Amino acid sequence: MLRIIDARTGEAVVAAPVRRGPTRIEAHASGHGTGALRVLLVTDLLVRALELDGTPVRAVLTGEGDRAVLRADAADLGIHPLEEGHEPGGRPAERQVLRVAAEGDAGADGVQVAVGDVLGEVPSDPTVLRLALLERPRTETVRLDAAAVSDAHDTLVRWRRAVAAWARQPSRPVPDEVRGRLRAAWEDDLDVPAVLRVLRSVADAGPELPDGARFETYAYADRLLGLELTRDIGAAP
Repeated sequence: MLRIIDARTGEAVVAAPVRRGPTRIEAHASGHGTGALRVLLVTDLLVRALELDGTPVRAVLTGEGDRAVLRADAADLGIHPLEEGHEPGGRPAERQVLRVAAEGDAGADGVQVAVGDVLGEVPSDPTVLRLALLERPRTETVRLDAAAVSDAHDTLVRWRRAVAAWARQPSRPVPDEVRGRLRAAWEDDLDVPAVLRVLRSVADAGPELPDGARFETYAYADRLLGLELTRDIGAAP
């Protein structure tokens, strides 16, 4: 069950207190800079995490600025489309409202999900940007320097090649212990950096972990991460 820190109180709350009850997520983003894009990315992660648990979600976009540019940049980043938000606080059937916004931009309604700033130059590859943003806890400032971008690029290349190689082996289920670690990570205040650490440990595990299980683990985690880790399956080695 996903728990998220409410920025107003500092307390952890259940993101969907009524199991499988309709939940509204409001992405409050002004302008179309990388900081606004990160707000939409955190919204996308919340949607994916809740849907993996079977919770119906409606994600909406609120705020001022050039929505067309922001939406286009979000699509390039693999962020699912958001509706236009109109009715404050959500529809009566929606049992929970989560408001995602930049740090310090508190709203009046719902659980407040704070997102840190982004500094530096934006890489040309949107998936590299997505991973670079995911590497840091959502409330921390991300600094997109040359080292961070290079590391994200090299990690994506390495993981995609590994996943393509593992896919050629007989499939094996995700080990229960690994699945539990993944879910425990993202259900703990959407701790995506911890999810990435689990994937690194799976890649580095010994021969007791079959390659088919590594493949299924990465494919499963990518339902949350949205990094296109299976993109190179079938490509020439």
